Amino acid sequence: MECKVISISRSLGAAGEEIGRLVAKELGFRYADEEIIVRAAERAGVSPQAVAAAEHTPGLVTRILEAMARTPPDPEGWASSAVALADAPPDYAALIGQVIVETAREGNVVIVAHGASIPLAGTPGLLRVLITGSPETRAARLSKSPGMDERKAKKAIQDSDRERAEYLQRFYNIRDERPAHYDIVLNTDVLPFSKAAALIAAAARS
Repeated sequence: MECKVISISRSLGAAGEEIGRLVAKELGFRYADEEIIVRAAERAGVSPQAVAAAEHTPGLVTRILEAMARTPPDPEGWASSAVALADAPPDYAALIGQVIVETAREGNVVIVAHGASIPLAGTPGLLRVLITGSPETRAARLSKSPGMDERKAKKAIQDSDRERAEYLQRFYNIRDERPAHYDIVLNTDVLPFSKAAALIAAAARS
């Protein structure tokens, strides 16, 4: 397989970004993460912050208000559907997916985050990678960041894992993320980042 696109999904604290950059450098590929948000924002004519916010799970009150605004009440005064509460902002979700596909078509790129492995499934020359690790190890890494302590790091990992699961469900209707969604699953608890990058690069070249 001639690999032209590598999509890397990652858990917070698993070093997916660092590994992705190492892979891109090793293969001479472009690294794309924030680029996806910037390009989607340009298409929508909004700020990158607005598109980035759409990727995060809105609070319950926000979702209720958004659903009420989108759904006209019935004669009894009740909203006609509650299903809309689970929906991501439809325009942004579709736009992000479109930009991911277009970025992949350009080739020679490592796309990190945004659940890119899901909309790109079946793309010729694609290598789908999940980089993860135990919550304990990831929290320990995160606690070394400025302004972080052990308690904050553990909560950040829990919140991020929950938001990631909800993101996959809202954007791609994936209720149960499985290893079969990926070609390679790497646990970086003990695997050095450089070795992880070397394994991905070797798979891309095979």
